[in-house]
Amino acid sequence: MSAETAAIPQARTSIFAEVPAWFWMACGVYALLLIVGDRLLADPDTYWQIAVGRWILDHHALPSVDIYSFTKAGEPWVSSSWLAQVLFAKAYDLAGWTGPAALAAACGAASFALLTAILSRALPAIHASLIALAALVLTCGHLLARPHVLVLPIMLVWANGLMVASERRKAPSFWLLPLIALWTNLHGGFLFGLVLAGAFALDAMWNAAPAQRLPLALRWAAFGFGALAACCVTPYGWGSILASLKILNLGELLHLIAEWMPANFSQVDAFELSILGLIGAALYCGVKLPLPRIALVLGLLHMALSHVRNLELFALLLPLAALTPVATQFGLRAARTVRLKAAPAAMLIAALCVSTSIVAARQTISPPPIHSPAAAVDALKAYNARRVLHDLQFGGYLIWRQVPVFVDGRAELYGEKFEMDYYRALQLKDVDGFLDLLKAYDIDAVMLDPATPASKFLDHIDGWRRLYADDRVVIHVRAAG
Repeated sequence: MSAETAAIPQARTSIFAEVPAWFWMACGVYALLLIVGDRLLADPDTYWQIAVGRWILDHHALPSVDIYSFTKAGEPWVSSSWLAQVLFAKAYDLAGWTGPAALAAACGAASFALLTAILSRALPAIHASLIALAALVLTCGHLLARPHVLVLPIMLVWANGLMVASERRKAPSFWLLPLIALWTNLHGGFLFGLVLAGAFALDAMWNAAPAQRLPLALRWAAFGFGALAACCVTPYGWGSILASLKILNLGELLHLIAEWMPANFSQVDAFELSILGLIGAALYCGVKLPLPRIALVLGLLHMALSHVRNLELFALLLPLAALTPVATQFGLRAARTVRLKAAPAAMLIAALCVSTSIVAARQTISPPPIHSPAAAVDALKAYNARRVLHDLQFGGYLIWRQVPVFVDGRAELYGEKFEMDYYRALQLKDVDGFLDLLKAYDIDAVMLDPATPASKFLDHIDGWRRLYADDRVVIHVRAAG
């Protein structure tokens, strides 16, 4: 080395330069979701999910019958998301509303970090990060402090384990089975994990040589039976499977629940643009997938089109289904592996923990007022209302305030007929049905959104008067005499 070269100071490399893309993704998504923490609580079901978790912790038992409504009180009910409810309740006890929001944000961040890490094994880090960000845009509307968010990282690890086994022409490791057992105790969507196992089993048969297919099929079948048995490792045993199947058999009712509605393309949105972009790219580039992967991609698309709640499955699993075939077809290769170093990781995690603690101390995160009609419920309690007919979106908050509900988000408890009759009554599609509800259930107060037709109807019939009204809630009670 010459004297001139030695005299030139060497540029210092930042300790953060060696942080892998997946870790940056985790930190960035967590920080973003915490900033918009109120949106994570923008679902009335969060109230009753936490209430159930607190009941489990207080009683050291799991509910087996309904204890929250006066319409189905004492009827059998299985809390298939009991573990997630306990975790949300503990998070709330630790940090107020920041706790459930932070827990949901952490699981969301882990999901997109995992997606980035999996894609980075076959794609350049920048490509993997962009795909993960696109998936984030598609799923952000359904990232809520509810049990389904807690299982997204588990679903990705499960799907990746199945995919890797299929591509290696092997059966999955039995070490994956505890994952689906955990999934079963967190959320009723574990049945989709069994469907994925069947899909990748077909893919494995497609990849295998003819002589290998029978023994490979037997090993996959053994894994499938093991997965089914693992789904029964819950306090309810195989009752968790029956409860999940019950939700899928709600028929016409599913078309009235927002998250179970089909996709609506009356206005251009990110989902439509993504579908058009993928079709255009496939036509232009000539993308080729094996038949089992085509079936999986079309299945994911069908699920997302049928029910908007499945959009996150499409966004997170489509890249995995297409990863290896596309990377092989176009000669894409991962960049050099960047190993996470302890010092920058510790600094970033500490910064996020401190930020979370500050947010919790200031109590800046809380559910939106539209789902928290505190003044209206105070008026109900002052009136000493016993049986309240209310809009569905108020059910969670009423449970939170320990008011027996007419109906809430547990559609599998109430059933298709009950909720369809309830919907037609409040929308005055069946006026006699509405009057019958008031009489049959001895309703002494009605708490509705001002836009609900039945609310305006009560203003014009004898025997009812307004007790309370604001821009979000109107309460009618029986008039004296």
